[in-house]
Amino acid sequence: MNRFSSDKISVGISSCLLGQEVRYDGGHKQSRFCRVELAEFFSFEPTCPEMAIGMDSPRKAIRLVQDDQRISLQASDGSFDVTEKMHDYTERRLPQLGHLSGYIVCAKSPSCGMERVSVYHPQKNNATKDGSGLFTAKLMQAYPLLPVEEDGRLNDPLLRENFINRVFAYHEWKSLADEGLSVAKVQRFHAKFKYLLMAHHPEKYRHLGPLVANLNGNHDQRGFNAYIAQFMAILKHNCSRKNHCNVLLHLQGYFKRELNPEQRQELSERIHQYREGLLPLLVPISLIQHYLREHPNHYVAMQAYLNPHPNQLKLRYSL
Repeated sequence: MNRFSSDKISVGISSCLLGQEVRYDGGHKQSRFCRVELAEFFSFEPTCPEMAIGMDSPRKAIRLVQDDQRISLQASDGSFDVTEKMHDYTERRLPQLGHLSGYIVCAKSPSCGMERVSVYHPQKNNATKDGSGLFTAKLMQAYPLLPVEEDGRLNDPLLRENFINRVFAYHEWKSLADEGLSVAKVQRFHAKFKYLLMAHHPEKYRHLGPLVANLNGNHDQRGFNAYIAQFMAILKHNCSRKNHCNVLLHLQGYFKRELNPEQRQELSERIHQYREGLLPLLVPISLIQHYLREHPNHYVAMQAYLNPHPNQLKLRYSL
């Protein structure tokens, strides 16, 4: 039931998160989770946009400044403006990133931050936290399906698993697309991710089925694009405990004839205990995997929900 190859997935990352001393203060923001745990499965491609446009480390701090409907990137003391340099670099760099399956950026950075980056308003002499780093804003605009996340948000177990789910799923789709898409391949892909999609958003999952059913032949690129766009949008929703329980009960149904009354009772209790927050998600899933080994079922075994990411990452221990 291991669906992961030995090849590492290409993921972009802010250089400082790998321990490179490229920040304005000459330091870094090394993330152990990225550098140690994720590095076993991801091949990181680091970038520091500020260093890439010729800035030194250490250097003067820069910030986003909004004036006359335009957001610029300036030194905090107003002594220089690197907006055009950053735009030029971004335009050159973005076309080189189409192979990536994810991107991890440095929070609060005026070049790399994903959200809630401070924007200074000189006319009001105040700042609002409603901006995005210039590089990352363009990255997300150029690659709207690309999973992007900030280092700080990865400390949240729910957001961490959500991001990793999206990276592995998107990588699998890109690999499929590289081989050449067909209606049959997309239908198998959709079937494989059925219960993972249901765990993220069951209502939107139901709307995705007709799109697959109405694909217009193996050259329906528009249909394929519409499918993966909706697929990735569904995965952006965090899985709720309620949705997980719904999926677990569906999976339990595949074993109703194979399990004896005691086994059925045990699985029901584990699902209920998870619903009540008494057990982590890993417990009922492990029990289902145990019964699956005893009573093989190809359709259940193929479900990405049971193994959305490598077990070594231990992402479901705290969910």
